[in-house]
Amino acid sequence: MTESLFFFLASLTLLCALMVVISKNPVHSVLFLIITFFTISGHYILLNAQFLAAVNIIVYAGAIMVLFLFVIMFLNMSKESEHKVKTSTLSKFAGAIAGGLLFVVLIAALKETSLVGYNPEVYDSQIGMVENLGFVLYTQYLLPFELASVLFLVAMVGAVMLGKKNKASNTFNNSYLVHKKGAGFMKPAPFLWTRFYLT
Repeated sequence: MTESLFFFLASLTLLCALMVVISKNPVHSVLFLIITFFTISGHYILLNAQFLAAVNIIVYAGAIMVLFLFVIMFLNMSKESEHKVKTSTLSKFAGAIAGGLLFVVLIAALKETSLVGYNPEVYDSQIGMVENLGFVLYTQYLLPFELASVLFLVAMVGAVMLGKKNKASNTFNNSYLVHKKGAGFMKPAPFLWTRFYLT
């Protein structure tokens, strides 16, 4: 059962990864990439690495893929814009060389590997459980974990402050000059100086 499930997930992962590269529509590529991440999480579950499976789904299939879709929708790529993009022969040649070198490196790395069978005397079925990982994280690595959380909190506060600052500067620039009806000149907004001194 486990072996057949492994081969099913492996074939589905390879197929979806290939469709990510082959698909001409970027939205379809992102959707195939999401399926690829889910199948990789299935491999993690088969290896009893529950935490890695959950992180892979939450971080990669969730946050990063939403970011990719947001960027694609923001660019608003249509068929007309895709036809305008032309790839030079030199870039195609460089891509082929890079892909060939990567394939050679993978073959060289896999050549030296050896498959190790299941050893019940050494195997620990609880090594990838979330409970054991959380126990180690909150005992031995408590200080680095808390420092990382503080770092993320500072980054979030900084992003919010930068966003508010940019919004305030845009409002200041937009309300700096108000067109006077019936006149051909611009004058400062009457409420501008009060807001300027208050901020």
